[in-house]
Amino acid sequence: MATTPNPLKLLPATVDDASEITNLWFAAFTDPEFPQIIPDTPSVRKWLEDANFNDMTKKPFQRYLKVIDTESKDSQGRPRIAAFAKWDLSMPDERGQRYPPWHADMLGQLCDEFFKREEENRKRVMGDTKHFYLDTVATHPDYQRRGAGAMLVKWGCDFADAEKVAAYVDASKDGAPLYAKFGFVDYSKPGEDIASMARR
Repeated sequence: MATTPNPLKLLPATVDDASEITNLWFAAFTDPEFPQIIPDTPSVRKWLEDANFNDMTKKPFQRYLKVIDTESKDSQGRPRIAAFAKWDLSMPDERGQRYPPWHADMLGQLCDEFFKREEENRKRVMGDTKHFYLDTVATHPDYQRRGAGAMLVKWGCDFADAEKVAAYVDASKDGAPLYAKFGFVDYSKPGEDIASMARR
């Protein structure tokens, strides 16, 4: 029996994709906690788009990847982006600030607490161990469970293996099984809603 070719294809993301991946981010992250931290307002969308653009153009250690659907077009006639990821390939002491200063529409104290907790957990699990950090994986709801996320995770794991370094991701509890398939282990403490996962 002939197999149907997979229309999903993994490619590097470019600055021309900054707006589309920002829109995808808001479509993908609908957990009730996220709108409190990064609310979906036009100005915050612009803030996040600018942050992605800045990382793409000024931080060569940030690798943005996308999975496109070769059989579907977006509003501009380009292949639709099904998912994207941001892998941070820098060393722990080189990363610097993860985000620019919070936008006025955002609850700064809540943002500080949330991302400080993530950073503290990563430090607790990884210490000073050299590792790549899977900063973001976002899959559009239309493409859930079609392998797009796995393609993005596998890219980083293969790169980490080639470089002989570990990898780390802050995962949702729902998303943790995907990372476990690639050898990530959950080191989160009891009661935590974010899975601190490392691949040694």
